Amino acid sequence: MRIAVTGREGQVARALAERGPALGAEVVCVGRPALDLTAPATILPALAAAAPQVVVHAAAYTAVDRAEGEPDLAHAVNVEGAGAVAAAAARLGVPVVHLSTDYVFDGRIGRPHREDDAPAPVNVYGRTKLAGEAAVAAAAPDHAILRVAWVYSPFGRNFVRTMLALAATRNAVRVVSDQHGAPTSALAIADGVIAVARNLVARPDEAALRGLFHMTGAGEATWADLAEAVFAESARLGGPSARVERIGTVDYPTPAVRAPDTRLDCNRLAAVHGVALPHWRVSLPEVVARCLAGKEEEGRTP
Repeated sequence: MRIAVTGREGQVARALAERGPALGAEVVCVGRPALDLTAPATILPALAAAAPQVVVHAAAYTAVDRAEGEPDLAHAVNVEGAGAVAAAAARLGVPVVHLSTDYVFDGRIGRPHREDDAPAPVNVYGRTKLAGEAAVAAAAPDHAILRVAWVYSPFGRNFVRTMLALAATRNAVRVVSDQHGAPTSALAIADGVIAVARNLVARPDEAALRGLFHMTGAGEATWADLAEAVFAESARLGGPSARVERIGTVDYPTPAVRAPDTRLDCNRLAAVHGVALPHWRVSLPEVVARCLAGKEEEGRTP
């Protein structure tokens, strides 16, 4: 199976490039300047050159706080760009797997969100990602939209790498303890995406495989819980550790509003695609170990 992935440097794109060969997938990552989400005319030629059997749209504007001051750019990438990628996949006659986010919810429902729960994003990033879902669905009927959450990996900038960097210079780190979600390894996401893509390619007429799905690591946590787990694993491996000082969202103001509880119910994905990601505590040790080993350079594809 040949997969064209939008983007080269993002966590999921790099994870897909790494995990693909072992899972029988040839992964071709296509990014700027050949494919520029702010220049829709580049998208179809770039994807056509990759000659894919399926397109995975992993690239996005993900700077949640910066998006509050750059709403037009976030919209151009996450809505217009996403729609153009889906339209290109449709032109090529191949399915598209689009990655979205738990930030489409306001986190006030009091339980894990299902796909049929009404979205209500509370920040620019969430609103553009929700609009991007609609653009993808409108442009390409042959699609699977996967909402992921709290992504961490050995690559680039993410919460786990940030915590390890802070622990190297501090004895204590203040971390929010009243936001709830599901930490999810990009490596596990890559495995899940490839499984979904394979189903779409192998069963082109099965409508149930298309549509909207939630895909996160099993279990739940607060950011403080995740930080404590990172430090415990790092200490076990001889790496840096720090004490977590639990604080409230009100004590850590950010430009973008954060939802208090964006847990996702992933039962539909398991029932329809047979995909269930491991518990985040199972996936975390590999990522921490690789971060400590220093084999990945931030911003560089292996």
